[in-house]
Amino acid sequence: MKVPLLDLTRQYRTIKDEIDSAIAKVVESQLFILGRTVADFEETVKQYTAASHAVSCASGTDALLLSLMALGIGPGDEVITTPFTFFATAGAIHRAGAKPVFVDILPDSFNIDPELAAVAVTPATKAIMPVHLYGQCADMEAIMNTAEDNGLSVIEDAAQALGAKYLGRMAGTIGTTGCYSFFPSKNLGGFGDGGMIVTNDDAIAGRLRSLRVHGQVAGQYVHAAVGLNSRLDAIQAAALTVKLAHLDEWCAARAVKAAYYDQALDHQRITVPARSDFSTHIYHQYVIRIEGAREAVKAKLKEADIGHSVYYPVPLHLQECFKGLGYMPGDLPVAEKAAEEVLALPVFPELTEQEQEFVCKTILSALA
Repeated sequence: MKVPLLDLTRQYRTIKDEIDSAIAKVVESQLFILGRTVADFEETVKQYTAASHAVSCASGTDALLLSLMALGIGPGDEVITTPFTFFATAGAIHRAGAKPVFVDILPDSFNIDPELAAVAVTPATKAIMPVHLYGQCADMEAIMNTAEDNGLSVIEDAAQALGAKYLGRMAGTIGTTGCYSFFPSKNLGGFGDGGMIVTNDDAIAGRLRSLRVHGQVAGQYVHAAVGLNSRLDAIQAAALTVKLAHLDEWCAARAVKAAYYDQALDHQRITVPARSDFSTHIYHQYVIRIEGAREAVKAKLKEADIGHSVYYPVPLHLQECFKGLGYMPGDLPVAEKAAEEVLALPVFPELTEQEQEFVCKTILSALA
């Protein structure tokens, strides 16, 4: 039995007619850049998240960068963030000209430790960028308190968490801005790259809409700032509008798969994902920790043709490109230990119980 880490073809088959019809309408219109289809999708996301504004862009990475630009964060500024996340989080900070300041994570949720974030604030700090990793929210109340006490902005990297809720509020809507990714593998994934920024600040929303089109303001070819070419195309918007109507159902199905794993993977060397009291979990990834035997389990899964991955094998503070920041092995031990132990297993709505049973038996046999 071959079990993929993710199989998007199964999802597509369930909504093929809806998707094909929506895309065909865009093709027939020949209106591919921004326009009504994109505006309608932005409105749908705004309603879904209960944010005041939803501004689409070309990718989740651009959503982070545009947020930094709209907030005027650049050279000489510091942004506190986590080292245990996808590269784009720190990459966007660097691209804006600012300095990423990494603080360690909590060992259970893998999210940024809010107490360490509070200690890391300096006169140069301008923002905190928490990541809602794997689909579960960071402790936003503590982070927002630190931000308010120090006059900081908060940019939520909610790329993996659209649909998760923090104390009833949608991930991404609590900070100054919230950033989503529509990369195909996300719970709400497009047919290519795409991103979205939500905010409750009218002025920031206006700057974002300008910056995504080269800083253009009223009228063509009039520019108030140097922005980006970062626009969500209409084909992506059409497909994502169809998919958004199914998102809550898909996230609930992922939770069922997660519950199965929780019970089946009962082993002293395995730690299943922790659940925070303040956040729902949408299981963008189902990530276990394996103490001292991850490589053996990986080898067994590979032999059995079972998809798996490590998110993330090298913490950002130890990446070669950030060597100039001066971090050394041992500086952020919780993140470094997590990088040695985490393993993502197949989790998607169409995954069958038979497939999950095979995955679990294979893992447990490797640990026998």
